[in-house]
Amino acid sequence: MEKKKILYVTHEMTPYLELTAMADISRALPQKMQEKNHEVRVFMPKFGDIKERKHRLHEVIRLSGINVTVGEDDNPLIIKVASLPSAKMQIYFLDNDDFFVKRNVFHDDKKVFYKDNDERVIFFNKGVIEIILKLGWVPDVIHCIGWMSALVPLYARTVHKHESVFRNTRFIYTPFENLFDNKLGKDFVHKAIVNGQDAETFENLTDPSCNDMYVAGVTFADGITLGSPDVEDSLLKHIYKSNKPVLPYQERNTENFAENHYEFYQSLLEQPVFERKR
Repeated sequence: MEKKKILYVTHEMTPYLELTAMADISRALPQKMQEKNHEVRVFMPKFGDIKERKHRLHEVIRLSGINVTVGEDDNPLIIKVASLPSAKMQIYFLDNDDFFVKRNVFHDDKKVFYKDNDERVIFFNKGVIEIILKLGWVPDVIHCIGWMSALVPLYARTVHKHESVFRNTRFIYTPFENLFDNKLGKDFVHKAIVNGQDAETFENLTDPSCNDMYVAGVTFADGITLGSPDVEDSLLKHIYKSNKPVLPYQERNTENFAENHYEFYQSLLEQPVFERKR
């Protein structure tokens, strides 16, 4: 296999945060690619449940000074890094005092969905883009896993489409089953939009559900891999209607799990970059 630079963007990953099967996929796939001598990195939010001392996180000073705009507010982005045990792979954690420090994942102690989950999602996705622009590391593939990373392909393929770092990158997006029944709020577009960006970019995100976020990820990706056998029928119809390459659900413990994903990546790298047509 030709050596590739592969970035994974996820919101849960074993051993740092384990909520669903996504955590195991987010661990197994990057590690298997790393073991096959590809250059791999992972970005994820630094939720309060992730213990810094236990996992030996430390701040990346050279990436300090980034502010991420959410709505009218600028929010400082703090980058921390850890090395995944036994894999020699760097995991970058996106942190912020208001959005993540001393807070649970998506629900408070009373199991109530946080009112600012919309802002936390937007902050994370915009932050991922900002880090890529500043890091000086150009991925061949950016694989976004789950609903919380759905806006990364959207931003890269619209407001940042002329950035050289994304010129030859292929975006893969992985949706799952519906993971929450709440909505992210009617101010989502106002908070998410970047100055000069076409509001139609966010046409299905006026008060987005989990599946609406999946649709956004699918819409701007080059290819889709199914992360669950329980993806909703309406979403599956949208995926196949898009006429984009699709890798069916792969059991994580199967022999060809990593090989099938790599072959999918390689097939996309041999095709033109997706450009959305209106």
